[in-house]
Amino acid sequence: MSRLTRVKDTLPGPKSRALLDEWHNYEANCVGYQAPLVWDYAEGCLVTDVDGNRYLDWTSGVLVTNVGHCHPRLVEAIRRQAGRLLNNYDFPTPERVALAKRMVETTPPNLDRVFLLSTGSEATEAAIRVAKRYTGNFEIIAFSGGFHGRTYAAASAGGLPGPKKGYGPIMPGVIHVPYPYCYRCPLGKSCDACAMECFDVMETIVKAASTGSLAGVIVEPYQGAAGFIFPPDGYLKRLETWAREHDMVLIVDEVQSSYGRTGKMYAAEWEGLRPHLMAIGKGIGSGIPISALMSEAEVIGVLGPGEMSSTAGGNPVSCAAALAVLEIFEQENLVENAARMGALMKARLLEIQEKCPYLGDVRGRGLVMGLEIVRDKRTKEPAPDLTRQVIDRAAQNGLLVGSVGIFGSVIRVAPPLVITAEEAHESLDIMEHVLTNLAA
Repeated sequence: MSRLTRVKDTLPGPKSRALLDEWHNYEANCVGYQAPLVWDYAEGCLVTDVDGNRYLDWTSGVLVTNVGHCHPRLVEAIRRQAGRLLNNYDFPTPERVALAKRMVETTPPNLDRVFLLSTGSEATEAAIRVAKRYTGNFEIIAFSGGFHGRTYAAASAGGLPGPKKGYGPIMPGVIHVPYPYCYRCPLGKSCDACAMECFDVMETIVKAASTGSLAGVIVEPYQGAAGFIFPPDGYLKRLETWAREHDMVLIVDEVQSSYGRTGKMYAAEWEGLRPHLMAIGKGIGSGIPISALMSEAEVIGVLGPGEMSSTAGGNPVSCAAALAVLEIFEQENLVENAARMGALMKARLLEIQEKCPYLGDVRGRGLVMGLEIVRDKRTKEPAPDLTRQVIDRAAQNGLLVGSVGIFGSVIRVAPPLVITAEEAHESLDIMEHVLTNLAA
C-alpha cells in the first residue's frame, strides 16, 4: 500500500533464498545477524533486493553511506578516476594532495596533518602506535563497551568480548575503565542527579592499575557497537582536560560518529574537543574504503619517512570519492539535514516509546539513535530475542534495521543523511507498527 516501500511475499523471496543457500556454502558464516534477503541495488535511502522488494534503509551499510546509496555525483567521480589511475602506493596524486588539504581544513583547527589509510581499524591501530611513540610510554586507557576495530591493538583497546574471544592474551598495557551508560548506570544514579561520579571511578581505576607509563586514552564520542550510548554533556571535555593534565595523548575515535552523523560534521564539535589524534572512517568514502588519521603535526612528527604506510592508503579512486563526498555535503547541506531529520525522528520515536511496553530507551543525536528493547521497562531486562523479531518484522514491512548493544538488544537508527521527511515518516510508521504489535 505504501508509495515508497514494497514487499510482495514472505521473506526471503525465491531468488534471495537460493542465493543465501549458495552463499552459506562458500563464505564463512561469521558476520552479524541480518534480515533474510539479498540486496540488488540501492539509491538514496531505498534498497531493492533481488526479488524486486523495496525497503527504506536505517542502516546506511553500518553508518557508511552518509550521502546516500550510489549518489550520482559520487558514482561519476569514481568512474572518472577509475579510468585514469587505480593505484599509486606512496606516490602523491592531485586527488591525494587535494584531499589532504580539505581534511585539514574541515577538522578541528589543532589537527594540521593527515595520514590516509583504508579502514577504521587501520586508523585506530595507527593512532595507538603514534601515541606510544610520541610519549615513550605504553599504557592505553580505553573504555568498557568500546569498539575500535578487529585488528590486534584495536581489538585489545576495545571493551567488548566478541572481537577478542578465543584469541588468547590481548595487547599488554590496556587499562579498561567504565563508560557512562546512563540508562544502566552501575552507580544507580539518575540523569537529573548525576554529578559524573563515574568519572571519579575511572580516575580511581587508573591510579590503581597504572604502572606510571600512561601513553594515551582512546574514546568514542558515543559508543556505537555497545548500543549507541552517549555520555552526559561535559564528560568528554572533562576527559580531554584530564588527559592533558596527565600528559597523555587524547585519541578520539570518530570512525562512526563523523561526517554529519550526529548533526555536526564531527561529533567532537559538540563540546569543542581538541584531540591530539582523531580517527576517521566509514562516511568519509560513503561506500568506498578509505580512512584517515588526523593529528597535530608535533605528535605525528615523531615518525620519520617510511615508518608507517598503507598499501591502499591514499588510493586515487578512494581520494576522488572522498573529495566528491565533501562536495556533496557542502552542496546539499547534509549536516543540517541530519540535525533537522534527527530531531523529527527522535520526537516521533519518543512518542512511540510511550505506546510500546518493550521500548525501554530512545537515545541519540542527529541521525544516530538507539532503541533499547527490554522485556520489562521497570526491570530493564534486555530482550535480544524480541530485538531479532523487530529486525525480521521490520524487513517484512519494508524497513531495514540492524542490532547492536552489549546485550544485543538495541535497534540501530542510522539512515543515510539524505533522508527526506516523507521517507522518515514512512519508516517511522513501519517501526511504530512493528513495535506496538510486538509480543513477548
